[in-house]
Amino acid sequence: MKPFSSFVLAPLAGVLLAASLSVHAQAGRVQLVDRVVAVVNDEVITRYELNEQRRAVVAQLKRQGVAMPPDAELDAQVLERFINEKVQLQYAREYGVRADEEVVNASLQRIAAENKMSMQQFAAALRKDGVTIEKFRDELKNEIVLSRLRDREVESRVNVTDSEIENYLALAKAQGANQAEYQLAHILVLVPEQATPDQIETRKKRAEEASRQLKAGTAFGQVAAVFSDSNDAAQGGALGWRQADRLPTIYSEAANKLKPGETSDVLRSANGFHIVRLIEKRAGEQKSIVEQNKARHILVRVNDLVSESEAKGKIERLRDRIAAGAKFEDVAKLGSEDGSAQKGGELGWVSPGETVPEFEAAMVKAALNTVVGPVRTQFGFHLLEVTERRSQDVTTERTRQSARVALRERKADEAYQTWLRELRDRATVEVKLTEG
Repeated sequence: MKPFSSFVLAPLAGVLLAASLSVHAQAGRVQLVDRVVAVVNDEVITRYELNEQRRAVVAQLKRQGVAMPPDAELDAQVLERFINEKVQLQYAREYGVRADEEVVNASLQRIAAENKMSMQQFAAALRKDGVTIEKFRDELKNEIVLSRLRDREVESRVNVTDSEIENYLALAKAQGANQAEYQLAHILVLVPEQATPDQIETRKKRAEEASRQLKAGTAFGQVAAVFSDSNDAAQGGALGWRQADRLPTIYSEAANKLKPGETSDVLRSANGFHIVRLIEKRAGEQKSIVEQNKARHILVRVNDLVSESEAKGKIERLRDRIAAGAKFEDVAKLGSEDGSAQKGGELGWVSPGETVPEFEAAMVKAALNTVVGPVRTQFGFHLLEVTERRSQDVTTERTRQSARVALRERKADEAYQTWLRELRDRATVEVKLTEG
């Protein structure tokens, strides 16, 4: 998620069944003004909803110092992204992809904690930006659903083989690309699947107009906000820092030819037309030394059949058994609901980032050979014990893992854009933005 103010906030898509108010000074009265601006399958998007989305985008562009694009162009871009989100959420509902309340609550608490706020302070900070905690929670829930939908439809189908990793590392070593990191921004103009020549030409001209405006000196973020179909358009198309081997091939090849501050010409891929700007380049680290914990744990899950209080009560009883002299591994084999139960709860050597934040925070703070918990995570309640610690050179392992992640990300990004384009093409969408 992107920073909204001084804290982390999901992009707002406020689906509110209300009408906006317009004060007519001459008439001296208040009128309800709202209308349908788009129909997506069997759902409508109202002007009020679009304004809510637009307000969040405008606030984000202002914080980034990006000049506002013309109102009509901004409305069209925001509406297009809103339609894409609604199509995905409709698909998620149809196929039962949802976010459990416990997961949403845990994510909300984590966001507040990351911003060093209590939930009361976080709610107050949201109110200052005109956002209720309930609305923020709804949007957070949508983001979790969209993430799970992507996992189900795209990433779960992406497979990376050992031979692909070997070939990838060999090529990266030969090119020296595995050491390079790029900070990029991009513009994506999508081309519909099975587009006609006229449609392709129209989209190409749109990309060329974006390129022309960039060459004329218009800020990249402003052009991205107007022309890009990517989800990061409201952030000026910023991709952040990425290793060359974690970029789509078309982007890494373009970045390798650019100097910081330079922008590519219009590039063509199967998904559409792209423009890439290289903001900065740096060399990657050669050694990776991390602090590892050798840990074991016991998990009691919270789900539709086991309530929060029931799960917590069970994990506390298991903790009491260990305190009374039972062996951790024996209790884990009998009571843990994790795949590690058969191994006595053993997780082996755990590096930073390999577990969820709540578990890692407790693990790092734990004294050796001391049972800690209950620790609440999105999975349920844990007991954990750290039996050893060490500093370890994991360069080789990290290199292979980085290669695997890079290949997965590359495949997943391309697969996601293709899937989203297909989903959007199957939807029945009627845009009424210019009517009324």
